[in-house]
Amino acid sequence: MTDQVGPTNSPERSGDQKPLEDHITAGPRTFITRELRKRVGNQDSYGERFCLGGLSVVGTRVDPDAVIEFSCDLEAIAGGISVIGRITAPFVGECRRCLEPMVGTLSLDVRETFVDRPQEGETYPIEEDSLDFEPLVREAILLSLPLTPLCSDDCVGPVPDVFPVVVLHEGAEPPTDPRWAALDSLRLPTDELGFADEAADSALDPDSL
Repeated sequence: MTDQVGPTNSPERSGDQKPLEDHITAGPRTFITRELRKRVGNQDSYGERFCLGGLSVVGTRVDPDAVIEFSCDLEAIAGGISVIGRITAPFVGECRRCLEPMVGTLSLDVRETFVDRPQEGETYPIEEDSLDFEPLVREAILLSLPLTPLCSDDCVGPVPDVFPVVVLHEGAEPPTDPRWAALDSLRLPTDELGFADEAADSALDPDSL
């Protein structure tokens, strides 16, 4: 699809569509916004491969030398720049069932806004006519890394013959622990419990004395 040409109302691109860079950098480079912000509606694109020095949550991590891919389309809006992009990042962890090492890949769609006067937790800053994508990428990955990863949906666990994995159907009652069976025999019938409650209430009622 090509851009529609017009005298004043068609968006201008400050550069051609850019593929991901072939070389790996130590982090995303800043994007200069000066040309893009000359008119609302101007568009550009960005793509790069880089490493971020390692990201981790409880059960998973992105290694320091893992290659992260980030590409996005940018559009000048009133007071800022709209960023719509995609992040791909490999991660490693330990399966919560079999406890074996596992690998996975995050594929995240992001839609954010950079403005001159950002609000914490809602928008990102434009500083000295440039965009720093690193905080955006870091936050998106950290919020999406699984805390308790699973190597596969049908993982049978470390010792399936001794500790079988049981998947309960919706509405099914969980199995009863046999160690609590003796307590079931100590439960009083409902009417006896009701009688006991009434006796206790009357003992505390001053009018009954």
